[in-house]
Amino acid sequence: MRLPSRVLLREVGPRDGLQNEPPVPTAGKVALIDALSKTGLQRIEAVSFVHPRAIPQMGDAERVWSEITRHEGVEYSALVPNLTGARRALDVGVRSLEVVVSASERHNQVNVNRSTAESLAEIEAVVDLAHSVGATCQVIIATAWGCPYEGDIPVSRVVSIARAALDAGADTLAYGDTTGMATPTRVEELVETTRASLPTVPLALHFHNTRGTGLANVLAALQLGVTEFDASVGGLGGCPYAPGASGNIATEEVVHMLEDMGVETGVDLDLLLDVAAQAERLVGHQLPSQVLRAGPRTRTVAS
Repeated sequence: MRLPSRVLLREVGPRDGLQNEPPVPTAGKVALIDALSKTGLQRIEAVSFVHPRAIPQMGDAERVWSEITRHEGVEYSALVPNLTGARRALDVGVRSLEVVVSASERHNQVNVNRSTAESLAEIEAVVDLAHSVGATCQVIIATAWGCPYEGDIPVSRVVSIARAALDAGADTLAYGDTTGMATPTRVEELVETTRASLPTVPLALHFHNTRGTGLANVLAALQLGVTEFDASVGGLGGCPYAPGASGNIATEEVVHMLEDMGVETGVDLDLLLDVAAQAERLVGHQLPSQVLRAGPRTRTVAS
């Protein structure tokens, strides 16, 4: 099996994870991000600049952003839902933005109360604003492998939206498996079709483990040469469309699997497991990470 020698992980627990939990104190968020910054992770999605009425868990975004300790070599990013959010983020110094559009028309309407075309039109303004101050902007295409309202989304539609996002000026793309509907063969089909149509675009993948296929999807993507993935410490997060189901793939599970397969992540697994335990204490309930429960495969017990 031929795999890349190294991958780049983006930790999304502080944003994508905590927004699915009851609000936690600002100090707890800052401590979590600061601890993650010491593990060797090179990218951390720290906050989201959404309206507090929409997601009250992210209502302290400015405070969190101003209080975290930035480490050299770590890129801190923020999700913005629209032009207003982008202005807020850029005003406090964020220079790595992410903006989301859904491949599913129905999901986009439910999520941001506008059509996919309307979202793409505003994305162009967000990208222009970001570039005007030297910031970058990644477009994340949600429901790329299926929608809880519409079911399967044609691959051709996802790639068409990806092309439109690039035409709008996006620096990079990410595909999001919003409710864990991807399987390895579906990952192969979408990645290969994207590569055939848009061969030079940097592509990251964001998998959920809602139906237990998260790590299998990572492996399928690795075999196609994908080297950028999102993950969430402890498996923080969830799926609002599948109550009780897990959401994001756990960062420590990705690190544990890849490092054992000879794929470098640059992440200290022992430190990361300590942070996963910290995240579990922060939210006050058990997180779904199996590596957090059992420990790495190299751990032994007394007979």
